[in-house]
Amino acid sequence: MRLTTKGRFAVTAMVDLAMSHGTHPVTLAAISERQKISLSYLEQLFGKLRRRALVDSVRGPGGGYRLALDMTQISVADIILAVDETLDSTQCGGRENCRDENKCITHNLWANLNQHIFGYLGAVTLKQLVDEQKPRPSGVAQVHDMRETLQKRQRAAISI
Repeated sequence: MRLTTKGRFAVTAMVDLAMSHGTHPVTLAAISERQKISLSYLEQLFGKLRRRALVDSVRGPGGGYRLALDMTQISVADIILAVDETLDSTQCGGRENCRDENKCITHNLWANLNQHIFGYLGAVTLKQLVDEQKPRPSGVAQVHDMRETLQKRQRAAISI
């Protein structure tokens, strides 16, 4: 299973757009320059994002794109699905014809993995990704890192 550049670039571009949310429409040329993504590729992606009502376009001087919904209402899964990206661990694309037109013995394992992945991506919002980009005060970062280290140690102790 692999997320292609289409999905990765769409998420990256949407995070970039969300970081400028509320100020003014953002041009694809600006996103292209900041994220090093081809302008023509962004045009294709944003056409799909607009059709799925995740972004609005503004024409004319000072035009560009802006989010059509609040950042808390757009998940990573929404973005990936909008650009026709598929994340599928099964060999059969979910058709259950993996092995000689029958379901293989590990089909349910991979189908369940798909559900977990989309559940996770559906729970991550643009707002969360934007918030992660904001610099933390130095003390906050240290406390967070210490808490994370303690949690890892606790999980390791439990698994022993």
